[in-house]
Amino acid sequence: MKRKNSMFKRTALTMAAACLVVSVVGCGGKKEDGVLTFTNVSYDPTREFYAAYNELFAEHYKEETGKEIELVQSHGGSGSQARSVIEGNDADVVTLALAHDITSIEKAGLIGEGWLAEFDKNSSPYTSTIVFLVRSGNEKDIHDWEDLIKDGVEIITPDPKSSGGACWNFLAAWQYAKTQFADDEIAMKDFLAKLYNNVLVMDSGARGATTTFVENGQGDVLIAWENEALLALEEYPEQYELITPSISILAEPSVAIVDENAEKNGTEEIAKDYLDYLYTEDAQRLAGKHYYRPSDEAILKEFSDTFDLSVNLCTIDDFGGWDQAYQDFFADDAIFDEIYRK
Repeated sequence: MKRKNSMFKRTALTMAAACLVVSVVGCGGKKEDGVLTFTNVSYDPTREFYAAYNELFAEHYKEETGKEIELVQSHGGSGSQARSVIEGNDADVVTLALAHDITSIEKAGLIGEGWLAEFDKNSSPYTSTIVFLVRSGNEKDIHDWEDLIKDGVEIITPDPKSSGGACWNFLAAWQYAKTQFADDEIAMKDFLAKLYNNVLVMDSGARGATTTFVENGQGDVLIAWENEALLALEEYPEQYELITPSISILAEPSVAIVDENAEKNGTEEIAKDYLDYLYTEDAQRLAGKHYYRPSDEAILKEFSDTFDLSVNLCTIDDFGGWDQAYQDFFADDAIFDEIYRK
């Protein structure tokens, strides 16, 4: 099962390298040789995409300005990454798993109001959805959410308290329960309690959960970002199967300039250019190649062989937006805590 060159196994090395660059040269400042450093604090599964995107943007930046730029990546659970910025991580931009994590940075005074409208598509240059990854043969006969509550099914999913992907996972499962039980909240909570009772390992981030399932061989099913599942299929051909449930959710990772840091670092224009460039055709196709759904509808259709474009997707608006959804489901003593205590 294990491959020496697996992207999932390189996670720790990638994060260690990013931290080393930050500690040696700083973020958003100038190195002694005059090369500007610029930091993107992102969430777990984007590391391969942003490694490629940073090369693309660095070329664009040099063509436009004639200057070199050093682009630093930082990755972890989305909620944890947001807290790191609030606590002093000198990010110039954040590219996190959900809008609420960026709103928490806004509330700390580091990002200006109105950030959600600063870039196109609610500042979401690419999207994803939630799927299941099972081992080849699908011995537990898993095809939809209801199969996850069967006796003997072991689930891997990250923790909504630290992972943005885990929040999307939960909401997709809740929407399925809502349709099955006609808004009977007691039955819906019971369904989710049974599902989480089957969770074998709850990692702090989505990439950690993928590693637990793929590298460590634990669990029967991984509830995953679509891009993570497709990457696993690429990395381990014929060893896994992707299952699209009958109902999922349009997951919209969000991007924003960390205004206070960018102003301090003198990187405001670069930060805007860095995030604007995500919407260009080259970057949109790069996102598609890394299994994110391009926000450009025409380019998304170019990847119709990669993505199931007919899947039934609810949206965060069905939950009243992220502020309301977080308060209802993921705040202390909200529905997730109530369910998990069972």
